[in-house]
Amino acid sequence: MNKLLIVGTVAFDAIETPFGKTDKILGGAGTYIGLSASFFNLQSAIVSVVGDDFPQEYLDLLTERNIDISGLEVVKGGKTFFWSGRYHNDLNSRDTLDTQLNVLADFQPKVPENYKDADVVMLGNLHPLVQSSVIDQMTTKPKLIVLDTMNFWMDCALPELLDVMKRVDVITINDEEARQLSGEYSLVKAAAKIQTMGPKYVVIKKGEHGALLFQDQQIFFAPALPLEEVFDPTGAGDTFAGGFAGFITQSENISFENMKNAIIYGSNLASFCVEKFGTERMVALDKEDVVSRLEQFKSLTQFDIEI
Repeated sequence: MNKLLIVGTVAFDAIETPFGKTDKILGGAGTYIGLSASFFNLQSAIVSVVGDDFPQEYLDLLTERNIDISGLEVVKGGKTFFWSGRYHNDLNSRDTLDTQLNVLADFQPKVPENYKDADVVMLGNLHPLVQSSVIDQMTTKPKLIVLDTMNFWMDCALPELLDVMKRVDVITINDEEARQLSGEYSLVKAAAKIQTMGPKYVVIKKGEHGALLFQDQQIFFAPALPLEEVFDPTGAGDTFAGGFAGFITQSENISFENMKNAIIYGSNLASFCVEKFGTERMVALDKEDVVSRLEQFKSLTQFDIEI
């Protein structure tokens, strides 16, 4: 089986939406990416850090999904990264209520020896220097490096972000971030400009409006499945990234045509994530559900037209 190396936060979240609120629950980009990628036939490992306040049941949950956690450092006496947020009525905007970096403030990622030759590397949303240090530790050049980032790093670590972007193949960001990074309002122009910064492929996530994939002059659009209820959008982008990276790792096919399928798989898994608070829906999900909803995606986008 091919190997997927995942780097990202493993954390506690406290979430408030118009539909309810939670106390501390399992969250973090690395967690969502790992759970999403676990639906594919591959070997995966998470590189992250938690405090000794992180429950054993959460560690067991990850290992039960065949996720290698030998790169997940547990700091004695440390506290796990914590984020709290409140979503507005439209669920497309949110306010951060609290961010406690805790052990993440001094995080120095250590890639397990048996993953230094991983086929695909998925760099979750972290400081660009942390993302670069992971690439530095790889002994074999990965077939594909995927980078996720956000506007926070564009504001406070842009030179470092531009450096790591030169070393990756795919970048995934949302539409607002693509406009900020490129200085272009048109997403077509924005993607073209971002490609000159290093990544061959640009994935622009548009939340409930789907996702766009760009390479050179080629563009592919995947809709988001219209859902009766969206409960909590936290982690949807990371779940999308995990599905995208997981499918590419399993299929061993790095081409624009195959990335179209990866975008659909990512969108499919993300559509489940938003149906419950936090990771709850992803934990309860089974492969039959995933296949059934893929059929819905296919019928949503397939049509016959004479030209």
